Amino acid sequence: MRKRIVVLGSTGSIGTQTLDVARQHADKLEVVGLAVNSNVEALAVQVREFGVRHAAAGDIRLAGDARCDQVVQAVNACGRHGEEAAQAGTFGVGPEAVLDLVRLPEADVVVNALVGEAGLRASYETLAAGKVLALANKESLVVGGDLIMPLAAKVDAQRRAAGTAPKVGPAGALMPIDSEHGAIYQCLLGEDAREVSRLWVTASGGPFRGRTRAELEDITPAQALAHPTWNMGAKISIDSSTLMNKGLEVIEAHHLFAMPYDKIEVVVQPQSAIHSMVEYADGSVKAHLGTTDMRIPIQFALSYPDRWDAPVKPLDFRTLGSLEFAAPDTDTFRCLALARAAGERGGTLPCVMNAANEVAVAAFLAEEGSYLGIAACVEATMDAHVAEGVQVVESLDQLESLDAWARATARRWIGEHRG
Repeated sequence: MRKRIVVLGSTGSIGTQTLDVARQHADKLEVVGLAVNSNVEALAVQVREFGVRHAAAGDIRLAGDARCDQVVQAVNACGRHGEEAAQAGTFGVGPEAVLDLVRLPEADVVVNALVGEAGLRASYETLAAGKVLALANKESLVVGGDLIMPLAAKVDAQRRAAGTAPKVGPAGALMPIDSEHGAIYQCLLGEDAREVSRLWVTASGGPFRGRTRAELEDITPAQALAHPTWNMGAKISIDSSTLMNKGLEVIEAHHLFAMPYDKIEVVVQPQSAIHSMVEYADGSVKAHLGTTDMRIPIQFALSYPDRWDAPVKPLDFRTLGSLEFAAPDTDTFRCLALARAAGERGGTLPCVMNAANEVAVAAFLAEEGSYLGIAACVEATMDAHVAEGVQVVESLDQLESLDAWARATARRWIGEHRG
């Protein structure tokens, strides 16, 4: 039987690569739902190619927009020609329409490739519906890990009870799509987590590796978007350049693998050939190496516990050359230290840190704020929250309220420091 998947963020970098995996393994994967933020033209093309009957656009401003008609026509055509001809196609606009896709009874797996805090509720609702969550949205765990991980454990238990979990290894309710976390996940297979001494999260170092703070004062968005090895969206590319991306990944690793922060380290590996490593109590280290292509971790998240034929040309170690390692410069790239501090403090501080970073990155991309101002804005917003009192995470509504507060606080800081 083919696994039936819903792809949220289907026109972004992870989404399009997920569809390429589905294209290459059409005998194993069936796409049953697609969601975008606003690119309805590309969505219509995807709906037609994959014969998808259910689609959504998250941007509520598209309600009544004539450009959506092509998507409506596409899903209806797929509905008429599908195996269940009586089932009409559906297309909705707004956040609730996106959430409706994760609840589709025919869906087995939801690939959450939404960008930013908006993906948190989708992750929550996916697990609440008992679906497998293939997670590329960092903020789901950074902001809501205290809510998401207990839900994942509940779905794992349900999968074991129903006999749908693998006979050996994790039950697989939450499969990380990040190359780093996918690597750690695989390095832990068959091992006792109690024997882990360290998780090594690798970083390319970004385009500004080796530069001083003084050399970063006049960095432009175009310079920061030029990642040396990975092809990613704008927000994630900026986060990679500031090392905020690694800070978010440290928090993710803490939640995903129930690992204390003092056992999680970041190491710069410029070639990006080693995707992460796990060090064990006896001094042994297991490393995950491979081609720098996101289709490999995407495919494993969808194929687990099986391994399918490689979606890309495998790495030729004869041509790899040298492997370099270095410690990250957290004095110059302060976002990594700020994110780790937020994770270690816990509670609602990571939510505030993440929201402030999204606002600061957006301001930098719009040339309304400076590159070094990203970390400064994040720190100021975190300090304001600590002064008011960090809270225990209790609900999505609480997190959404604090997210809004943090964004307003960050925008105010940016406004005061422009020029």
